[in-house]
Amino acid sequence: MPYFLAKSLKKQSARCKKDSTKEVNDMKKAIKSGDTEIARIHASNAIRKKNEGVNLLRLSSRIDAAASRIDTAAKMQRVTTSMGRVVGEIDRALQKNMGLDKVSQIMDTFEGQSENLDLHTKYMEDSMNSTTTLTTPQDEIDSLMQQVADEAGLELNQQLGIMQAPQEPLPEDTRLNERLANLRNAL
Repeated sequence: MPYFLAKSLKKQSARCKKDSTKEVNDMKKAIKSGDTEIARIHASNAIRKKNEGVNLLRLSSRIDAAASRIDTAAKMQRVTTSMGRVVGEIDRALQKNMGLDKVSQIMDTFEGQSENLDLHTKYMEDSMNSTTTLTTPQDEIDSLMQQVADEAGLELNQQLGIMQAPQEPLPEDTRLNERLANLRNAL
């Protein structure tokens, strides 16, 4: 169930990205027609949709991480049960004065399972990192409008009353996708 929800959220995120692109194109048309106010509304919508998509992707990642955490907890429970059996075998071995080879073999098994438990615990802790929230500040809207105007070869500075170079957007989607892929590969 959690994996289905994570997949659904990814699809919604892709839809938001598509909507954001449509808003950018609408903004470009408004800039070309000289309607700055409509362009500003489309820029705000584009940024909002982009942020919504990033937040949905982030939520998808969190749900995926929670599902992985549940899987890890189940695996840890199985390891704990196995460790309990190994401890029992060690106890019986010591009571029967077993040979050193048998005790060594049981201890090796115990150490291997302890290492597995440590790996699962580390993965679980690494997968639950904190995230930041996104906002839509006015300068980001103006920057996006300026970037689109520059790409289209249009003059926007005079209409907005700003004189700044367009800023490159952060590759948030790329970083989140890489992080999600790393989490999945760790399983």
